[in-house]
Amino acid sequence: MSAFVYSNGNLGAEGVTLADVARTFGTPCYVYSRAAIERQWTALHNAVGAHDHLICYAVKANSSLAILNILARLGSGFDIVSAGELQRVIKAGGDTRKVVFSGVGKREDELEYALNQGIKSFNIESRAELLRLDKIATRAKKRAPVSLRVNPDVDVATHPYIATGLKENKFGIPHTEAFAIYEQATGMDHIDITGIDCHIGSQIINLESFSDALGRLAEIIDTLEQKGVELQHIDVGGGLGIRYHDEMAPSIEEYAGVILEHLGSRKKQLVLEPGRCITGNAGVLLTRVEYLKQTMHRNFVIVDAAMNDLLRPALYDAWHDILPVDKGEGRKEAATTYEIVGPVCESGDFLGRERMLAISEGDLLAVCSAGAYGFAMSSNYNSRPRVCEVMIDGGKAYEIRKRETMDDLTRGEVLLPDD
Repeated sequence: MSAFVYSNGNLGAEGVTLADVARTFGTPCYVYSRAAIERQWTALHNAVGAHDHLICYAVKANSSLAILNILARLGSGFDIVSAGELQRVIKAGGDTRKVVFSGVGKREDELEYALNQGIKSFNIESRAELLRLDKIATRAKKRAPVSLRVNPDVDVATHPYIATGLKENKFGIPHTEAFAIYEQATGMDHIDITGIDCHIGSQIINLESFSDALGRLAEIIDTLEQKGVELQHIDVGGGLGIRYHDEMAPSIEEYAGVILEHLGSRKKQLVLEPGRCITGNAGVLLTRVEYLKQTMHRNFVIVDAAMNDLLRPALYDAWHDILPVDKGEGRKEAATTYEIVGPVCESGDFLGRERMLAISEGDLLAVCSAGAYGFAMSSNYNSRPRVCEVMIDGGKAYEIRKRETMDDLTRGEVLLPDD
């Protein structure tokens, strides 16, 4: 459910209209609701209940410092995939002892940095990574906590670019090889085996495949325990989907129920890595209509936001609901089917296709469900400054990231010397 609703015909959140946000901060911009973020995190925390657990928010979904700080205040841990994300967590006041480090290509300097920061666990994704971490820990005279990310070879009904649990994917260790690598890790003097990890993909709508993965994970855990490998935690990954269009997304309670059904009887800490379900529907991309363009074949709404601001439609052909900020009761414009496109010089630069809207030039539109993988995936393509981010909190709007300037675009660049 979106945090943004109409009141007296004006779209907004927590008593602040998006029209007021646009007047104050300009467009395009990302707008988030603090109450919605806190509500989602708390709902997941409560759904797991009294079972020992740690929610490690997936920083890649939205890494804005203000959002990380909100979650840190709630007691959240964090799932990171780079040293840069770890630095963000630290700057936001996060506890490094609640950080798990995922990703298939951790560099040596990243592993060393995370080890020195005292993170909770490295989610190891290959034998080569384990060997590299052991060398680093030996050199530092420290013990590195590790959890093997096991690939269960379970198909999940999601976009192939965000499926991660199949044997052909680059992620994780094949479940058939996991036992040998665990055995190897037990013989390393500077490695501490702390857990096991499994993540099958993102935007999971059907919990059946998630349940299958957890069932396979439980079997692996049983075999490990029979072999004498003691685990402190079980990391079930994340991936719970949200409703963008007409998906029947599971509730947080249903999602937690499947986890507890398979693993709730085990006296191990459960680690969860939610991202999209925490921030996805807590944010919108606010944009203004620049031009209406009619052709013999299509009608276009050309807005000031583009694929560099929100990549998901161009990358995944993803659907985001697009709403007028002002419902405009009594409008004279007829509702027309439009392509919602941006100014970037690519035919793939679109935010929505075949949308029925009654709008005029200068109107504001809200691209919904943009709180996850929105700003985090944005770029400066076409030399466009990245947009600002705004947080609505208790009836007030705060700029949590300033809009980039033209000077920011060339900061750090230099010309070659004259001949």
